Amino acid sequence: MDRIGILGAGNLLLTDEGFGVHCIRRLVEQYRIPENVAVLDGGTAGIMLAPFMEEVKSLYIFDCVNSEEPAGTIRCFSQEELRSASMHTSMSPHQLGLMEVLDLCRLRGKAPGDVKVITAVPANISTGMELSPQVAPAVDKAIDMLLRLLEEKGVILERKESVSGA
Repeated sequence: MDRIGILGAGNLLLTDEGFGVHCIRRLVEQYRIPENVAVLDGGTAGIMLAPFMEEVKSLYIFDCVNSEEPAGTIRCFSQEELRSASMHTSMSPHQLGLMEVLDLCRLRGKAPGDVKVITAVPANISTGMELSPQVAPAVDKAIDMLLRLLEEKGVILERKESVSGA
């Protein structure tokens, strides 16, 4: 079975810019991850994400994206759609964007064949570690979108049983 990668990108110190990392944390907390699925909190690692990307056939990325749509809007893009729309997933000016890292992987002949980027439009990227009220509900919506995309590939993530009591 082909290896699948799920990556959360973003800066947890900049409120909604941490959307992708919050998605990864919730996913790992609530779902059992099969052996053929690799999950990574990529934070702001930039070029350091290349080895992870080069080891998977399909890659799903959670990130925030600048857009004219209302804050909290969730969308799924192929890398071609992101590129053609000239959207920037890199919110920090010093950060190498995910599309550039994928381009480097492609130059090396090791890029994943299928890339989907699940995005949220931020409301606030000022200093803070919690998601804004507009973006916080988008985490569960983004995970639901990922689950549907994985199901199309025949991959089912089982929900963990909740622990009751303290």
